[in-house]
Amino acid sequence: MFARPQWLILLLVLIAGLVWWRVPADTQQLSRTALIMGTLVEIRAFGDDQQQLNQAISDAFAEMTRLEDLLSSHRPDSDVARLSSAEKTVKVSAETAKLLQLGQQVALRSGGAFDMTLGAVKQLWAIETDHPQIPTAEQLQTALHGIGPRALQIDGTQVTKSVPALQVDLGGIAKGYAVDRALAVLRRAGIRSAAVNAGGDIGLLGDRQGQPWRIGIQHPRNKGQLLTTLRLADRAVVTSGDYERFFERDGVRYHHIFDPHSGQPARRSQSVTVVAADAASADALATAAFVLGPRAGLKLLEDWPAVEGLLVAADGTVYQTSGLQRSD
Repeated sequence: MFARPQWLILLLVLIAGLVWWRVPADTQQLSRTALIMGTLVEIRAFGDDQQQLNQAISDAFAEMTRLEDLLSSHRPDSDVARLSSAEKTVKVSAETAKLLQLGQQVALRSGGAFDMTLGAVKQLWAIETDHPQIPTAEQLQTALHGIGPRALQIDGTQVTKSVPALQVDLGGIAKGYAVDRALAVLRRAGIRSAAVNAGGDIGLLGDRQGQPWRIGIQHPRNKGQLLTTLRLADRAVVTSGDYERFFERDGVRYHHIFDPHSGQPARRSQSVTVVAADAASADALATAAFVLGPRAGLKLLEDWPAVEGLLVAADGTVYQTSGLQRSD
């Protein structure tokens, strides 16, 4: 989780530029970028005091770095790494436990389409590295043993695994949560208009100087083309797609969003965009809806309070929830 090859970092720079292309320059804004959680993070804030903006953005980046130390499976002292290496039960921070509870809620309501215990599967595929591979059926069967919505029992800050070999990975929810926390830091600093973009996980604080933020959603197959544009304020928007991290072999695309039932890349969708009140929920729901596909995925989003979504099916057909407002 959070480790990415150099070519992907360059791609993320291009994607970040695409997302903001409709936002014109403004002399009252401050925008900075940093590489955190293996992705390019851009924070853009508006205000009259440049020193205040600069300090607030620095504090927001520091908060996201703190969460990387807490939640990354690549940090040996993180809660996630300690949980993965434990035989059975580990005491984690209250913050980690709360995030695990949210993830478990999405896992249960999606019938296991979202799964925080796919760490061993992700390690087998190694798609986030420079040397991805296709695991054997036997390897996947071993990696899938013991996973599922109830594979983690959470009792306060005590977390118990179903089997000792279970590997936890929060790559489908931690980045969204970090975006939420960065926005909270900006809000606490008195900032009223800001946006945090962590490689496509976007959180919006207020509007953009009296106007909605215009967020372009990338077409999953036509590079450089927008699928649609959303006009939003005080919301989070997250897109999960099979074009983000993938490799091709013998004409087959193998991407980073796995179906927990098979351990194979999910094949029912090309991309899913979710709009929600918080980026952590949007992050997890986008993954779940992607795995579920058009019918079940849209039902999950329609049934979730205050959530809207846009789903591109495997055949390119575009579906959306009843309340989604598009400006294209």
